[in-house]
Amino acid sequence: MENKKDTVVSTKTAEKKVKKDKKPNVFVRAWGKIKEVFSELKKVTWPTFPTVMKQLGCVLVTVAVVLVIIMIMDLGLQELLKLVRGV
Repeated sequence: MENKKDTVVSTKTAEKKVKKDKKPNVFVRAWGKIKEVFSELKKVTWPTFPTVMKQLGCVLVTVAVVLVIIMIMDLGLQELLKLVRGV
């Protein structure tokens, strides 16, 4: 008889352990992820202001060059289309 009681008690204990192993709710998990993100951001080596300005200048020059190239192509194709249509 004692073995059956032990089995019943151990089964209930096992069920409680299974319930404890459930994932936390979505808000707890989301908060954990947010905390992870901030801890990773603290580890980042951020560039200095002069470095950022130099890279910004490179980006702006590149955008301006591509803009001019696209404008020239657009004007050229527009004139070519006018010649083909005879307008």
